[in-house]
Amino acid sequence: MTDLHPDSPDSPDSLDSPDSLGAESLLLVPDVVLTPDGPVREHAVVVSGGMFLAVAPAEQVLREYRHLTPVRLAGHVLMPGFVDAHHHLTQSFGSALAFGEPSEIFRRVWVPLEGALDEESAHLSAKLAALEALRGGFTTVAEAGTRAPVDVEAVASATRDAGLRCVLGMVCGDVGVAGGDGELPADRAQALAAAERHLGRYAEDSLVHPSLAVPVPEAATARTLRDTAQLAREAGAVVQIHVNEHLAGVERSLLQHGLRPLEYLHDVGALGPQLLGAHATLLTPGEVTLLVDSGAAVSYNPVASAWKGNAVAPAMALAERGVRFGLGTDGTRGDAFRLVEAAEFAQRITHGLTVGDNSCGAGWTWLERATRWGADAVGLGHRTGRIAEGMAADFLLVDVTGPEMRPSWDLPWELVRLAGRDQITAVFVAGRLRLWHGWPTDWDGPALVEQAADTGRKVVEQAAITRAHPTSVQHQAAHCRAGRRRTENGAA
Repeated sequence: MTDLHPDSPDSPDSLDSPDSLGAESLLLVPDVVLTPDGPVREHAVVVSGGMFLAVAPAEQVLREYRHLTPVRLAGHVLMPGFVDAHHHLTQSFGSALAFGEPSEIFRRVWVPLEGALDEESAHLSAKLAALEALRGGFTTVAEAGTRAPVDVEAVASATRDAGLRCVLGMVCGDVGVAGGDGELPADRAQALAAAERHLGRYAEDSLVHPSLAVPVPEAATARTLRDTAQLAREAGAVVQIHVNEHLAGVERSLLQHGLRPLEYLHDVGALGPQLLGAHATLLTPGEVTLLVDSGAAVSYNPVASAWKGNAVAPAMALAERGVRFGLGTDGTRGDAFRLVEAAEFAQRITHGLTVGDNSCGAGWTWLERATRWGADAVGLGHRTGRIAEGMAADFLLVDVTGPEMRPSWDLPWELVRLAGRDQITAVFVAGRLRLWHGWPTDWDGPALVEQAADTGRKVVEQAAITRAHPTSVQHQAAHCRAGRRRTENGAA
């Protein structure tokens, strides 16, 4: 039992303002620390130089760091920041345009939308998405590679300015895909040269971590897929590829290669620990074995499956088989607590109900996949995702004093099913306070939102977006008109 309660009334409330959290070195004493081994009480952490310098029983830490003034965090859990293992930062202007649409909307919505961006609007779109991610408790996102005809530094600078850690994908395919991707490099040599420059460009960046990206396997020749994988392995980076997401994609691969997407990547020598396969919803038992044997990672994106997918990734089976995977939003909504809830819920609907598995990961599984294992999947397991000495101080302070979580009986389950982003008091990335009660402390978040709202409307108006269905407002109006006609015809 981990019932949480504030300190006595005469204890100073350190969280009336963010002032006590701005020092270079911090000694934090929360009610609970969420460690890799689970929640622990009466522990403290020391943050210095952007890292966790100490994570230990409070009595020990207070004795060893007498020179630091303890900041007591009554009623708060100190937990790892969430990792979004699959995002599209330059799609934020059109997120609601995908609602109610069928699968493979990238041809009709995302390609034209991103194609209408310039350097300024791409930066603005990415910074808006970064702000949303931070507000939702994400301290790291994996950007899967923009199709916008801009230098990727527009995206890098946006996340850096916002204070968000980013695994930055750069598209390096050498084959155009019907219906889009016209900005891909023209040939293999050009693609690989650009990939090498990208890996070197951000090799020493403290918040931006380079990654390579191929939108789908057919966007690159077999040789480029293989060479890209080799480049990433040598650089310790990941290659992000959408795999086995939709029926249409699986069918394209079968028609072109006689193999399913993951089978094809294995066949050409591009399947390995460097791969971060997005979605992987349509997997045969043989393909699961390929993931196990190769050490490849995938992003399980449950909200994307619900909103526009053909299937839900078999995450419980992947966990049982030891497949590396994290959780991703696919740019749907930047709310980490709703993401972990969706991850558990989707597995319960597709797996648990049919076999009588009422635990479905027992809550903690989804917290782990959204933090430490998500960091591992995106290639940063050595750097972030855990509250542990020597790790980057990417963490959240979550207020658990509200009625939803009192009394507390099982904190991991409560965080998965009951917590929300409104409970996030503070977000830290690399040891720095980035957000306080949902807004940046060192730049004007509301002004950015207003600017993005204006620019976003203009970008969408310019883009040749095609929807398969009307908007909800149009659909409702048509439904009402049809109802009135039926009534009038009946009266006649």
